[in-house]
Amino acid sequence: MNNKPFYITTTLPYVNAPLHMGHALEFVRTDAIVRYKKLQGFDVFFNTGTDEHGQKIFGKAAEAGLDPQSFVNKNFETFKAQVAAFGISDDAHFVRTTDEHHIAAAQEFWKRVSDNGYIYKKTYQAKYCVGCEEVKTDSDLVNGECPLHPGTNLELIDEENYFFKLSALQDKLLEFYASNPTFVIPEFRFNEVKAFVERGLEDFSISRLKSKMSWGIPVPGDDDHVMYVWFDALTNYISTLGWPEQTADFDKYWVGGNPTQYCGKDNTRFQALTWQAMLLAADIPNSHQIVVNGFITADGGVRMSKTLGNVVDPLEIAREYGTDALRFFLLKEIAISEDSPFTIERFRESYNAHLANGLGNLVSRIMTLSEKHCDAFVPSADDKSFPYELAMNNFNSQKAMNEIWDGIGELDAFIANEKPFSVIKEDEVKGKEMITKLVSDLYFIATGLAPFMPVTSQKIVELIKENKKPEVPLFARL
Repeated sequence: MNNKPFYITTTLPYVNAPLHMGHALEFVRTDAIVRYKKLQGFDVFFNTGTDEHGQKIFGKAAEAGLDPQSFVNKNFETFKAQVAAFGISDDAHFVRTTDEHHIAAAQEFWKRVSDNGYIYKKTYQAKYCVGCEEVKTDSDLVNGECPLHPGTNLELIDEENYFFKLSALQDKLLEFYASNPTFVIPEFRFNEVKAFVERGLEDFSISRLKSKMSWGIPVPGDDDHVMYVWFDALTNYISTLGWPEQTADFDKYWVGGNPTQYCGKDNTRFQALTWQAMLLAADIPNSHQIVVNGFITADGGVRMSKTLGNVVDPLEIAREYGTDALRFFLLKEIAISEDSPFTIERFRESYNAHLANGLGNLVSRIMTLSEKHCDAFVPSADDKSFPYELAMNNFNSQKAMNEIWDGIGELDAFIANEKPFSVIKEDEVKGKEMITKLVSDLYFIATGLAPFMPVTSQKIVELIKENKKPEVPLFARL
């Protein structure tokens, strides 16, 4: 056990709608890292939670006939149930941006940025996408619409707001990027961020008039304005640690815990540029890494979208096929950083090939032989190790899963070629040695699966300790 601190966080989804497959990917990949780090002996702080302010939430609450606080309270409970269906670790820390502590932390963060000279007030006009909660320039639009939210009318803003002086932080950002060459993974996403910053930065609005949109954190010293939702929400990464008044966990996990964050590629600019600039403006230390996922697409490479009607519900997959089956597909079959398709047909093909005919069949064959011919296997400390450390230390869960399935393939090939089921009939001693070795190798695979498919891992370990074949298939063929 090394007991070193390790901090990891997801982004915070809005609580205006059920979680989609992209959320599931981010949560499952983050959770796999959490479980892996715990097995390595790290003292892990796993942060997640909900983004509960802004115009999008305000509008959805009105549609539901609820006041905003009641709406987010109800949807937060739904959120916790959804992430539980993804198999998320029980000890995750849930932060809510409507928590009193978070509100106070966001206001203190604003004060520090303002005191350092990075906030000012001006009147401006802009086009605003409620779906993104972001101002859009004409170059961001396709046929006059936000490409991420087609069919949604842009709001025209004409008001006096507070602005964040992002333009003044260009050099500091580039210096930070140069000093932290692995700040964003994969490298090509980091290059995109650096290129964007090098082209020059524009200041952006960080408040809304309360008279036009009241659902937000009040700006310190000006009750006529509420904070722009992103400025408020990004502060959660440190407010969850008790910052600013309690610094023990902040010092331990943020300053000394190698902070790591998962996000989707459409979030990269906010996380790697905006949040980093805010930290620089507030004089808060930071040395975290950001791991970027691609989009999950449907047939034809089109991004999943409710508007297009091509969404696959991750909760339905988990209910019908099991949480571990969902986790398996997301971790093994979805490309680590590129866009990748999720279709029911592709899911079922992979399920049958790798779970039903692969892992499930292997467990049945080996444990049937062991139950019939051998005593219970007693693992030693050396039997529990992880050959995919390099892959997981680089946040490449797909490579780690492929290495596990390579091991499954090797065991299948050994059984087919060496035929222990025949050897045991002719040479009992040699046959038992072969079967015992198979059980040992299966145990090695089972413990290796723990970060990725924890329920399945535990089932296999229990079968090995009890020296029993499964009474029903671990994964029935579809």
